Amino acid sequence: MTRPTQRDSSDRRPIARDLHPLEVGNYRIGTPAIEAFYELVKSCMDHKITGALIYGPSRIGKTRAIEYLRLAMAQNFAKVTTYHVQAEHKPKHAEGPFFTSLLEAVGCPEPDKGSNPSKRLKLIDRIKDACARNGSGVVAMFFDEAQRYGENEYEWLRDVHDHLDRINIRLFTFLIGQEELHAVKTAFQQARKTQIVARLMVEELRFHGLRDPADTATCLDSYDTTCFPRGTDWSFTRFFIPNAVRLGYRLAHDAQLLWNAFEAVHNKNGLPGELEIPMESFARAVEIMLKSCWDADAKNERPDHGRWVAAVKACGYVQARLAVRKEMAVAAGGALEMA
Repeated sequence: MTRPTQRDSSDRRPIARDLHPLEVGNYRIGTPAIEAFYELVKSCMDHKITGALIYGPSRIGKTRAIEYLRLAMAQNFAKVTTYHVQAEHKPKHAEGPFFTSLLEAVGCPEPDKGSNPSKRLKLIDRIKDACARNGSGVVAMFFDEAQRYGENEYEWLRDVHDHLDRINIRLFTFLIGQEELHAVKTAFQQARKTQIVARLMVEELRFHGLRDPADTATCLDSYDTTCFPRGTDWSFTRFFIPNAVRLGYRLAHDAQLLWNAFEAVHNKNGLPGELEIPMESFARAVEIMLKSCWDADAKNERPDHGRWVAAVKACGYVQARLAVRKEMAVAAGGALEMA
């Protein structure tokens, strides 16, 4: 039996476990895809390109990416006002509900109240006030699940652009959605809806999950290097397994093990396509691993192949991918009926 390692005062954790971001769930980890998204946002703002679309498979991590980018922009572009708009599925593409969702995003206390023209004016006023507080006439608005929008919503959004332009506020819109969002752009181009494309869909980026062990290593390294509380040397990894870290272990060392574990369950369950690990599944697997090692670390036990396999099986990856496959089948069936 391995004797527990005696901890000195430097290994006393600085906060209670239940206060750590990994337990609370209020942290974001960057990925190569998120970095590419961030570079696209910066490029659009640098070159005054007012619209871009970002598309990718369902449940691959696009919503998490929006929140990561907003946090990064708050730190690096503090004067830029940012908003996260959640596009809702509406059988009828009506003006009122569209502007209600925008008013919710900008923090209006009564987004449902008023006529459609008054909602438009309230939206402009809220954005104008936020820009004045932040000291800049630059706004970045991220539209999640934008494939749910029809031509009406894009025309109304173009109206918002024009109105803000008239009061010297530059709006950058980033449309984020599933694969069919790219087809929407193609359809507008074929229909010669050039004003919508030129204003809202100039640039494009395919968003992807983790595609190889190198991507996995990059993300694991974030746990090894991100510290909390800030200003301390308590990385996320060290907080949960301090003995292992002191002896030289890092999560990034196990990138191949984690990739292999995901690849095994992907192939065993006959999931279609090449493996792309969604950020949600990846983060949950890492969280399961670190939490399972909380007590084991005191016995000099560390993450290993068996623990990674168990974490991947428990993280919900297979269930999530099967759900996506079912959604795609239902959508395809609906398309056939319409045809």
